[in-house]
Amino acid sequence: MTQTHQYTELPERAAKAVENFLPREDKIDERARQFSHVKPRDADKEGDTEQLDGVTFTHHFVDVPGDHETVRFHYVETGPESGEAVVFLHGIPDSWFQWHHQMATLSRDQGYRCIAPDLKGYGQSEKKPGDYRHEGAAEQLYGMLKQIGLQQYNLVTHDRGTVQADYIAAHHPESVLRYGRGEQHLYHFNPVLAPQGDIFMDAPYTGIMSDPTRFVCFVYTWITKRPIPDDEFVRVIQEFSYPGITKAVPRYFNSSSFRAEWLDRRNRLLAMWKCPVLIMQGYDSRTQPREFYEKAREYIPNAPDVQVEYMPGGHFWTLESAEETTKAVQKLLKM
Repeated sequence: MTQTHQYTELPERAAKAVENFLPREDKIDERARQFSHVKPRDADKEGDTEQLDGVTFTHHFVDVPGDHETVRFHYVETGPESGEAVVFLHGIPDSWFQWHHQMATLSRDQGYRCIAPDLKGYGQSEKKPGDYRHEGAAEQLYGMLKQIGLQQYNLVTHDRGTVQADYIAAHHPESVLRYGRGEQHLYHFNPVLAPQGDIFMDAPYTGIMSDPTRFVCFVYTWITKRPIPDDEFVRVIQEFSYPGITKAVPRYFNSSSFRAEWLDRRNRLLAMWKCPVLIMQGYDSRTQPREFYEKAREYIPNAPDVQVEYMPGGHFWTLESAEETTKAVQKLLKM
């Protein structure tokens, strides 16, 4: 029989942090006006390259078995093909670009092969209707990684990408060398912390995602602690502006719920992780209080090692605290 669980009461500090939880409309409008000049970027083609942090990043596209006949994934790669693989998965409203600082350092300085896909529905990946359950989408993503020749790899994830990685680590433990699990509910959960589930579910009807610039500004204004360089924020907006994203992404929120994810994690997935796990959380994350992760070792009983690393900043620490995030990933790769 499936076991149910009680919500965790919010710590006093976290309870204060959720007072006036969502950002004021005038603050969102002000931020959106600041970036109203941003234009969509042209779509990439197979083999296109760009330079970031002095490193060459190459764009690829691959069709894998999945919805209908196939699912097309876009991914970006840097580093030697012979290097140990590190796969980076992004969250909402992001893309592969979320990890470009970490990918550049690891590939250039340490010889890792770094690969970052756009999740299905995001960026330049598939946006047609199909299976948008995280478990189903994760299986398609696993198939993509296998098709491009990855047999074993390290997983480094953030937010919604973490939800899919939870399933990959559980169902394919032979493939996951280490798991750097970022910014997602684990063992504890309280629905007060996840109002976005209902908000994003109705996005096609309310229009909350119809203006990509305003939507990105809304999410980042809500849960960012440290400033992000304007040029990087422009790219975040552009990567969420490809046609079809605002209709595809809400399908995830109509296919599941934060509560369902949490129950599945507690009832099935946590006990199935067999690799070293580094829990990475924003020290000042408003949606995932750091107090919820203090006993993470107890929650993942079959992993050989479980550690917790708090990054300076709020939810988007990959860009808020890029150097500290890179050091955390380097720590993972030594576990």
